[in-house]
Amino acid sequence: MSLDLAVELLRQGLWVGFLIAGPILIGSLIIGLFISIFQAVTQIHEMTITFVPKILVAMVIFAILLPWFLRVLVNFSTGLFAMIPDVVHV
Repeated sequence: MSLDLAVELLRQGLWVGFLIAGPILIGSLIIGLFISIFQAVTQIHEMTITFVPKILVAMVIFAILLPWFLRVLVNFSTGLFAMIPDVVHV
């Protein structure tokens, strides 16, 4: 395996990780921002108010995007398995 191929595989793996984690993190960030604004306006500073909506939003986004997540992971894994004969020199 050449260094260029290893770097390319690492780059693709990181990109797939960002694609999968990104929507969940962005959704949690947006909800967290709205909740922070709500807490600043109402002067309610209860810590549990921030965690429960973030967890619920993360679960909803995960459930909705699960088929797409699986498709991205399967495509990446299929590409890795297809490259095995080219990488392994017997």
